[in-house]
Amino acid sequence: MRILLVNDDGIDAEGIRALVDYFRNGNDVVVAAPAENQSGMAHAISVRKKIQVEHYSEYEKLGAEAWKIHGTPSDCVKIYLEAMCEKDKFPDLVISGINHGANLGSDVLYSGTVGGAIEGFIHGIPSIAVSLEIDSKIKLHDVAEKLAVELPRFEEIWGKNFLLNVNFPKKYRDGVPKFVTSSVGHRDYLNAFEKIEEDGSVYYYMAGEIYDGENKPETDIRKTDEGFISVTPLQLDMTNKKAYDACRNECHSL
Repeated sequence: MRILLVNDDGIDAEGIRALVDYFRNGNDVVVAAPAENQSGMAHAISVRKKIQVEHYSEYEKLGAEAWKIHGTPSDCVKIYLEAMCEKDKFPDLVISGINHGANLGSDVLYSGTVGGAIEGFIHGIPSIAVSLEIDSKIKLHDVAEKLAVELPRFEEIWGKNFLLNVNFPKKYRDGVPKFVTSSVGHRDYLNAFEKIEEDGSVYYYMAGEIYDGENKPETDIRKTDEGFISVTPLQLDMTNKKAYDACRNECHSL
């Protein structure tokens, strides 16, 4: 299998290094990852801007083709697939991560990890965003191994083209890893901005504390809290189907 790896923590991050180390055995691995941390960049792309691309020798020593790209996660996937990849070497799978910290609930809208996977999916490639809770007791290599074992099951359930957001918990429920399907929950942040005044200028620093509030049992937030590996199938169609169906007849002339 030919696998394209990307992330938003930067090419030096331990999470993507674990994926390279595990998947290079028996697979053709390519890395196209940001030169620096790109967390919170969602599906942003760089327009009318020169994007530098460099070989990354650390992973090439391990036998993986590797590119250090000075752009967003979506830039990395887009540039590699559209400008650098030979047609007969198109990836069979895109994996984005392993992100340092979960991407749950509303975070999927902001996550660069999810953004990288979305770009792969747009190009018709099955794509997975994978994240691990901060301070988790689960090792990165265990995440890579469990993901690899589950890949055939993903294809069995969702077919040849899927977009999945996978989150590993702080620890497994009863010590046993179990993948469960989930929906997107709701996550918010309290005291998200800190005001800073320096030299007559005003700045705001984004931080904040996670506030999840009430989430239904089937949501990704609840599932990971309960010690399960949350698997959320995502889609790109943002049409409000209920509103569309409600006004379709009345608005047919628009």
